[in-house]
Amino acid sequence: MTRMRRTLTKKASAKTDTAREAGAALRAFFRIAELWGLSVEEQMRLLGVSATSTFYHWRKSPPAVLPRDTLERLSYIVGIYKALQILLPDPRSADGWIRKPNEALVFSGRSALQRMLSGNVADLFVVRQYLDAQRGGWA
Repeated sequence: MTRMRRTLTKKASAKTDTAREAGAALRAFFRIAELWGLSVEEQMRLLGVSATSTFYHWRKSPPAVLPRDTLERLSYIVGIYKALQILLPDPRSADGWIRKPNEALVFSGRSALQRMLSGNVADLFVVRQYLDAQRGGWA
């Protein structure tokens, strides 16, 4: 196989992997959203999507490529979900935690979901970081 052909094959393979990852990440998000009882508006806000048509298109058939911002958001959300499952082994408690008021300094009496719905990726990071610290992981 020529060097050029190997390079093209690797690039095509990487695009296929990225498409699979994007689809898997969105499917995971929609399952989490259902478990958390998120409205369409809340889901759109967490994804950083402003167009309803884009949201429904992604829900129906995930795109091959997602914006970097969206991938980062999905990574934080999946991490938040996973951390909650570890910290609170009862699924209902874990899924309900995001809506409960929290007196921790980073939440100031608001729920984690309220913090996450600010629309900033940094707020997703803060919630993830808080949960990781609660688990004894890297803060």
